[in-house]
Amino acid sequence: MLNPQLNKNGELQHLLTIEGLPRSIIYHILDTASSFVGISDREVKKVPLMRGKSVFNLFFENSTRTRTTFEIASKRLSADVINLNIAASSTAKGESLLDTIDNLSAMHADMFVVRHSQSGAPYLIAKHLNETGRHDIHVVNAGDGRHAHPTQGLLDMYTIRHYKKDFNNLTVAIVGDILHSRVARSDIHALTTLGVPEVRAIGPHTLLPGGLEQMGVRVFTDMDEGLKDVDVIIMLRLQNERMTGALLPSAQEYFKSYGLTPERLALAKPDAIVMHPGPMNRGVEIDSAVADGAQAVILPQVTFGIAVRMAVMSILAGTHG
Repeated sequence: MLNPQLNKNGELQHLLTIEGLPRSIIYHILDTASSFVGISDREVKKVPLMRGKSVFNLFFENSTRTRTTFEIASKRLSADVINLNIAASSTAKGESLLDTIDNLSAMHADMFVVRHSQSGAPYLIAKHLNETGRHDIHVVNAGDGRHAHPTQGLLDMYTIRHYKKDFNNLTVAIVGDILHSRVARSDIHALTTLGVPEVRAIGPHTLLPGGLEQMGVRVFTDMDEGLKDVDVIIMLRLQNERMTGALLPSAQEYFKSYGLTPERLALAKPDAIVMHPGPMNRGVEIDSAVADGAQAVILPQVTFGIAVRMAVMSILAGTHG
């Protein structure tokens, strides 16, 4: 079975998931991204690699942050960006997903950035484009259901490499609602592909999916035990709707057991970094003293996210080696 993300030459055709991506392609994306980051970590260069190309942001689910970073990345590449909030338009009229895609393809789209609440929607679009012979249009998954969020996984890997230089000797802990997190899934696939020797998942039983051990992950339900001597802590956002459900007693209880406080951070290595995909719930999954502290790299992650999304789009468009 051919990887649906790669063309017959083994090059990236779509970015749908990190699962099954060759290590060499992940490194190619990270190396390309670093060529876009300026001398200061907060600066991303503007390059005309996608001048004349059209990027359609198809967001069937709201996400201002992800859409904005894709929009900035497209503009830094000099592409034309068309934002479509589809939840409000065509699907409400009963038009099917693939009809929408056919109509937009006829408008000379070069790339679709797709965010959808249903797992697998970006695959369906990529498959349809391939079957209808539109090999010139590329699909980037900007988050689908509980399945994957590959550009977030890649920007997390970029951030880890930036601060820790390589992946060979690290212990990385992912903390929180792993069951519902597409970020956690993408991070786990990326970390194991890149050879990180120990990946830990920390959370309450109710928020840990089955099968983590088979993915090479060590599971901890005790936060203090799980954080001991780690190099990298990736905190996950706790969705508000989970807090009212049967999975958790209350936000206060959650913070007491799984919130990242300065005391808990002290259990990790002294030079450990703290990451978070944002937006943060301060006082629920992370203490403000940690979020704003010296070990947090949450703001640089946002800048690196722009560079990584530029790298993915320019590689897909065939304008960057």
